[in-house]
Amino acid sequence: MKNCLITFRSVTPAQRGEGILRRSGYQCSLRRTPRWMEEQGCGYSLQVRYEDVVTAVDVLRSHGILFRKIYLWQDGQAQELNL
Repeated sequence: MKNCLITFRSVTPAQRGEGILRRSGYQCSLRRTPRWMEEQGCGYSLQVRYEDVVTAVDVLRSHGILFRKIYLWQDGQAQELNL
């Protein structure tokens, strides 16, 4: 199963993003970002389905939610996406 991680610098924007996405009908889950994925250590992510990532990112942007990077997460491997 393909999922994407939308990474955030701190928990507050990640929580706001989670609320906005859920109210917009997206399935997502808040989680800690793996340390090896973040250069500066501490971070949080929203996990969303691969099929939803483009529109989910558009929703976050339209609400002014700042995020850092987006990764495709599949079979324990991560690949950065540029959207």
